[in-house]
Amino acid sequence: MSAGTIVFDLDGTLIDTAPDLIDTLNTIFAREGLPQVPYATARNLIGGGARMMIARGIEADGRTVAPPKLEQMFADFIAHYSEHIADRSQPFPGLIEALDELAGAGFSFAVCTNKLERLSLRLLDTLKLTHRFVAICGQDTFGIQKPDPEVLRRTIAAAGGTPQRAIMIGDSQTDIRTARAADVPVIAVDFGYSEHPVADFEPDRIISHFAQLPDAVSAISFAG
Repeated sequence: MSAGTIVFDLDGTLIDTAPDLIDTLNTIFAREGLPQVPYATARNLIGGGARMMIARGIEADGRTVAPPKLEQMFADFIAHYSEHIADRSQPFPGLIEALDELAGAGFSFAVCTNKLERLSLRLLDTLKLTHRFVAICGQDTFGIQKPDPEVLRRTIAAAGGTPQRAIMIGDSQTDIRTARAADVPVIAVDFGYSEHPVADFEPDRIISHFAQLPDAVSAISFAG
């Protein structure tokens, strides 16, 4: 019997994808004659999917974008990003060791992200991490996305788990809201892409390095 299912967000939680996402955003903005978005600003726009990242990047400059133009820029973003998905993206420090330790303790892993499923798979394939996850679910896998708790419930089910024996790991208010609504405990990483300190959203635990994850998981698991 599995010790439980640990469900990870992807961008800003498992993988530091900001360099490639921001490079792509600014490539598309350059094509459109729009100002470049500073790295520190753009980093906090990640998490709601590429379409929202583009819209918020435009809004950050005090501009608006018509829906048809947004869709065209979104398509251009996806086309460029898919070819540069892991130019500079890397797992956060300590991830592999934490996964090894938790797998040894009997946990299984899944990914629940607002990234498109095919891009999530491509990224994890490129980084040779796909085999570590029983299920990898994106915003288009079920046609719903975080913070709708149903996407988390379905991801857990796809991994063969139950919400009663699952933990969510994320980096944002969206992840914490999703887990809370699904009645799943949540551990937040404080090195991700949240605009505000994750402590403001009151997760069950906060970690600053993946070396702290096994103990955080144990504390939640044994707390029942």
